Amino acid sequence: MSSGPQIIIFDGVCNFCHGAVNFIIKRDKDEKFCFVTMQSESGKKLASEYQIDNFGIDTIVLIKQSKTYTLSDAALEITNELDSPWPLLYSFRILPRGIRDWIYSLFARHRYRWFGQMAVCPVPPAHLKNRFLDSHNID
Repeated sequence: MSSGPQIIIFDGVCNFCHGAVNFIIKRDKDEKFCFVTMQSESGKKLASEYQIDNFGIDTIVLIKQSKTYTLSDAALEITNELDSPWPLLYSFRILPRGIRDWIYSLFARHRYRWFGQMAVCPVPPAHLKNRFLDSHNID
């Protein structure tokens, strides 16, 4: 287990991404994850600090035990930490990363068209503010 929270960096204007964050929150009873939008100063600072190579709006990033995961690796690592039965999806790691990332990228490229996007990143509800790094400093 990590000594600190596992941080998920996500696209803050993507409707699908917000749905995914809400999905994770509901299935993360131990509150292992905290969240930050890639558009925020905190998200940009983390991307720089961890030297995330392929950081862009098509990328979800997980920072876990000082290691970064992106694309399908991030998605599968996240599902592996959720309440049952979601860790079963981790078995998709047997597929070659190139295939998994191709499927991930295909979906990511079309998610705005399929799910839409917001003009600005919404503010999290008060009862969840402690789970979002945008709400406080990460220093």
